[in-house]
Amino acid sequence: MHLEILAILTSAVVVVWLFRRLKLPAILAYLVAGMLVGQHGLDLANEQVDYDHFAELGIVFLLFTLGLEFSLPRLMSMRHLVLSVGSLQVGISLLIFMIAAMFFGLSYSAAFVVGSILALSSTAIVIRQLSESGAMKRKSGQLSVAVLLFQDVAVVPLLIIIPMLAQDSESSMMLALLLAMVKGVVVVVLLLFIGKWLLPRIFNVIAQVRTDELFVLTTLLVTLLASALTQWFGLSMALGAFLAGMMLGESEYKYQLEADIRPYRDILLGLFFITVGMKLDVSLLLSSPLSLLMLMVSFMVIKVVIIKILAVKAGESNKDAWASGLMLAQMGEFGFVLIALANQSQLLPLDVTSMLLGAGVVSMAITPYMIEHARSWSLFLSQEKVDDHHDLEQLPENIKLQDHVIICGFGRIGQTVSRFLKQEGIEFVAIDIDPLRTRKARDAGERVLFGSSRKTEILNAAFLSKAKLVVIAFGEDKQSIEVIQKVRSMQADVPILVRTRNDDQLNVLQQAGANEVVPESLEGSLMLVSQVLSLSGVPFSRIMRRVQKERKNHYNHLHGFFQGEDTELSPSSIDRIEFAHAILISTDSYCCGKTIASLNLSSRRVYVFALKRNGIETEEPEPNTVLSAGDTLILRGKPRRIERAERFLQEGS
Repeated sequence: MHLEILAILTSAVVVVWLFRRLKLPAILAYLVAGMLVGQHGLDLANEQVDYDHFAELGIVFLLFTLGLEFSLPRLMSMRHLVLSVGSLQVGISLLIFMIAAMFFGLSYSAAFVVGSILALSSTAIVIRQLSESGAMKRKSGQLSVAVLLFQDVAVVPLLIIIPMLAQDSESSMMLALLLAMVKGVVVVVLLLFIGKWLLPRIFNVIAQVRTDELFVLTTLLVTLLASALTQWFGLSMALGAFLAGMMLGESEYKYQLEADIRPYRDILLGLFFITVGMKLDVSLLLSSPLSLLMLMVSFMVIKVVIIKILAVKAGESNKDAWASGLMLAQMGEFGFVLIALANQSQLLPLDVTSMLLGAGVVSMAITPYMIEHARSWSLFLSQEKVDDHHDLEQLPENIKLQDHVIICGFGRIGQTVSRFLKQEGIEFVAIDIDPLRTRKARDAGERVLFGSSRKTEILNAAFLSKAKLVVIAFGEDKQSIEVIQKVRSMQADVPILVRTRNDDQLNVLQQAGANEVVPESLEGSLMLVSQVLSLSGVPFSRIMRRVQKERKNHYNHLHGFFQGEDTELSPSSIDRIEFAHAILISTDSYCCGKTIASLNLSSRRVYVFALKRNGIETEEPEPNTVLSAGDTLILRGKPRRIERAERFLQEGS
């Protein structure tokens, strides 16, 4: 048993790491890991061991977080697209796939399951890809979200209906469905009553204790109790979890609940997909690859066409309709949930299960590529000419600028900068990638160009050669670096001012060619400090001198900070950012009795931030200061260098 768990964990870690390096979804990695260790792969995991009960908790927590994110107001705001496209897409797709499955000899119950599985798309992959690519703001992205919203809602009744299909006779099945609906109404009313009147009071009491462990335990308990209640009524555990999440979704603890439950959800959900992958018969797929390919292409094409037709009828353009269809063509993660549910009820033959799993895995694997190219493919399929916005890419011919400022990015920050420039009578040209914003700004008389700040033609249209300053205001470091490099290749001497959200890329931006980098987090700190000092009675002139000193020193004192458990940084960022670290010097310390200069800490690329002696802290102490026992030396540097420097100060090695 222990060796089997070790084999599963090892396979999961290796495959997930490989898939993430290839930028493929983690869901696919878990499925492949399951295939490797399952009885149809290397047979390292015993099929007789019941992993399904643990894996089912992953679905419980997945539905809980779905309930947290389920917003009734959001659903109502998009009701036109949700109802006219989303509902009809699920219904028509289910019916077509169901008829096709019955044509190939499947029973009514099995055909309904197949239709339900293939009608759904992957919320996790599509939403993530849309967010990363910025396509969420496009009409096709909003249309896709509307369809996914209804699909997520449709999962809940399907979780009730599919176990009921295992009934022997049609009359008993209909009776069971009717009974399930009655039970469902009772459970929903009961849980909503508990959620409205009892849960907020419970979480208020728990939150006042201020113990993270108790908050997490309470979240787990509420989720599992709601799941147990629906199971006791003969319904799906996942339904109870969804209702519990929906009850707490409008509370002030929504984001804390989601953060607490995520680690358990991700681990157990990974185990669920591994158990699904263990059931995948690879030999069956290899023996009939054409059947697998035909199944995948068939259901993807049918879904694309259905969504395209419904979207056009709802008033959307052809290109947006095609793009949305291409984005939603794959099988979704809830399809695997329904497959597992159908297997528990023995509704699907093994060969059909394997074929569906194989087609689903491949369709999800190619989804990122399809979303990336959905726009260009939709333009080709619709034969529509893309609106190149040529009229927005050039300033009026009679405008000639010199000694002006170029603002890259005309969002809130860029527009604020432009407002102050206008007040001082300084000419400017802005560049923005959003055509709607550009046109509205142009209609209001602003000098804004549509296009990417990385394009030579756009920078030339903004008279870069005559500009006295370039301001990069959009705050995305990767894009900012590319713009800096492009500007420097065209105009080596023009000053460049860059906005960044944090200070972890400050040196990189400066090395790329930025003259000044303004980190929002550090400027926010300076503004807060100036207000604190002002309200504390410190003269305004002294405050300004301190603030100006920090800016002149490129925020040096603000880079080092004491790391805490709640530091919101990725592992890669932690390795780049400098932290502050306090070292207590004792009589046995190597550095005791030595001057700061003699220790030559700068050669170790760490810096003395401050020295605390007898309760008095001195910033940047003199190099000839002799360290003594009881002193606290505060160093600034990257974590690994700080560790080595501390060892040197204490041991001399």
